Amino acid sequence: MPSKTVRRGKLPKRFLQFQKEHPAVYRAYKQLGEAIHGAGPLNRRTRALIGLAIAIGARHEGAVHSHARKALEAGVTPAEVRHAVLLSVTTLGFPNMMAALSWVDDVLDQ
Repeated sequence: MPSKTVRRGKLPKRFLQFQKEHPAVYRAYKQLGEAIHGAGPLNRRTRALIGLAIAIGARHEGAVHSHARKALEAGVTPAEVRHAVLLSVTTLGFPNMMAALSWVDDVLDQ
């Protein structure tokens, strides 16, 4: 099944709908994320790459899209994003790496 096209910088409709329908839950989720990001010494770029790697390992297409966008916003280059995906091949296997690469390309090719 082909991936949905994801535009760089544009949030998915489903996510925006969730924000609108459940504003208190969204605010709590956002606050948790902010607290976690501020809880340690890792810089923004490193945190973005770790988030991308976790999303790849979990095989969550939407999360890979989201974390690829966040990595770019943090100053990670497209080549670095693709390299992070390639690093997954020895742990996750070739088919899983290829799927993740296609999801990252959904964002990078926009």
